[in-house]
Amino acid sequence: MAKVKLPDGKLLDVPDGTTIGEIAQKIGAGLAKAAIAAHIQGRTVDLSTPVKGEVDLRILTTKDPESIEIQRHSCAHVMAEAICRLWPSTKLVYGPTVRDGFYYDIDLDEPVRPEDFERIEAEMNKIVTADSPMKRIEVSRQQALQKVAGDPYKTDNIQRATGDVISFYSHGDGFADLCRGPHVPSTGKVGFFKIMSVAGAYWHGDASQKMLQRVYGTCWPTKKDLQDHLDRIEEAKKRDHRIIGRQLDLFSFHDEGPGFAFLHPKGMIVWNAIIEFWRKVHDRYGYSEIKTPIILNEALWHRSGHWDHYKENMYFTTVDEVNYAIKPMNCPGGLLVYNTHKHSYREFPMRVAELGLVHRYEASGQMHGLVRVRQFTQDDAHIFCMPEQIESEIIGVIELVQELYGAFGFKDYHIELSTKPAKHIGSDEIWEIATNALAGALKHKGLAYQINEGDGAFYGPKIDFHIEDCLKRSWQLGTIQLDFSMPERFELVYTAPDNTEKTPVMIHRAILGSLERFLGILLEHYAGNLPLWLSPEHARVMPISEKTNEFAERLVVRIKQAGLRSSLDASSDKIGAKIVRAHADKVPYMLVVGPKEAEADSVSARIRGGQDSKIVSVQQWIEMTKNKIAEKAMDLAI
Repeated sequence: MAKVKLPDGKLLDVPDGTTIGEIAQKIGAGLAKAAIAAHIQGRTVDLSTPVKGEVDLRILTTKDPESIEIQRHSCAHVMAEAICRLWPSTKLVYGPTVRDGFYYDIDLDEPVRPEDFERIEAEMNKIVTADSPMKRIEVSRQQALQKVAGDPYKTDNIQRATGDVISFYSHGDGFADLCRGPHVPSTGKVGFFKIMSVAGAYWHGDASQKMLQRVYGTCWPTKKDLQDHLDRIEEAKKRDHRIIGRQLDLFSFHDEGPGFAFLHPKGMIVWNAIIEFWRKVHDRYGYSEIKTPIILNEALWHRSGHWDHYKENMYFTTVDEVNYAIKPMNCPGGLLVYNTHKHSYREFPMRVAELGLVHRYEASGQMHGLVRVRQFTQDDAHIFCMPEQIESEIIGVIELVQELYGAFGFKDYHIELSTKPAKHIGSDEIWEIATNALAGALKHKGLAYQINEGDGAFYGPKIDFHIEDCLKRSWQLGTIQLDFSMPERFELVYTAPDNTEKTPVMIHRAILGSLERFLGILLEHYAGNLPLWLSPEHARVMPISEKTNEFAERLVVRIKQAGLRSSLDASSDKIGAKIVRAHADKVPYMLVVGPKEAEADSVSARIRGGQDSKIVSVQQWIEMTKNKIAEKAMDLAI
């Protein structure tokens, strides 16, 4: 008999070989109907999985957050069958899940067009309505290779797979595809879906290989969840930072520099406001700031390990017959600065920050406005410390992260701890020490986190911070990376308390990440209605007629002398047109002045997005606005 322990501690005795689906039925018909998959002994498995011996079991339904990934992966298979039905010559490559959905890469000479999406969805609905069982088939590696003989894609996938047992999943009228699983028990449980787009994709991302078609879809547990997602997408289109950037004249892109952002005067105001605040906070947290060159000798990148692990993303140049690389990261330059002097433990921890301009190659099809560029400024910092200072320094960085994100209005974020990847430098012992130090700091702060096995940087484990914007989209911003290896490569030392030379621990960290990307995220989060302290223009003065132009001109001067940003709309347009223009330019305050306001030294103040006006004295408005900016206030109420 198998002994099954449920999450509530209850024990069930069932015959060995009983499937999880049968156990769900034993527990209750409602659970059996809602069940999607299960966790058993820490693994996610199909409901058809048999149990044996003593096991811990948790049955998953659509109410469990893990279930949506299983539904999406299963929905990808349903889409693959639908495409094969419509285009029988289709060769399937692979179909993983992605954020909010899934895709399938296919080899098909005939292009799939947006007008085909409804046909695909209709065929998928037929497959879902049939509610066919999704069956797992396990075979040996040799049998699997025989099964896919002649298919270069599936043969390659099998050769890349680990283990001696290879699995396929079948459903419907003989459809089967190579897959690790798990899947929902039948096609009727894949959820609610929609085909979203189609794009080109090279096999394994190799431009020398054949161009495939990548069909994207989305899938959600309920019809309402799907509609909410589609509504968010429509709202996101309205908030596209590329459109807002043009409308507000903040930045532009040009064919002469693809992937390189050109910041305009108004964009630079926002940029400098971010940097000014960043510098004040870092100064308060005990950071010094440096600046290192953009181009450094190629030998440096061999020494740092970037040549072996990152060269495909780097740019190179030759000067005086010597090879150089344009830096993709700031750390090697910071290490050279450290080595210009001898250091004592009494100087530790050393917190050294750099707003470093870096360049990384991105394929043209992957670039996207400010959020995916080839040149960006990273708000980097490197902390040099002793091993016993690691946890307290990580805690300090976490507190800095919380303060910075809060000032920009981001209160919701989740944390991921990424561990040793297959391709790495440094010993297993060092990696274990580093990983435990990061986990210890998170536990000290009482922060929940998710573990990403094998997703660390090649030189050390890392903590990543993912913020959530107003559309519930997740953006990875901050990162904290612990590095024992690079200080050894660069022979960094300090004089320890026992007067011996030791190698310092190095903490890499960035909070906002790419400043260009962060600006794009801000614009979309606020739909261009930036917080007052970040707005390129705090107020626009608008005289009702030429009679008050002189007062309006003096008022703009007074506002600027108070350290606020203001402009004058002295056009001959009617005041209604001026207000509409200011709303379109997303100016926080519109200050309307006429003869009465000029006589009383006051303004009729209107708030961005509002229709009501309030008469206040000029001095009162100036003091109120300065206080709101100093407090990083989000509201504009007068």
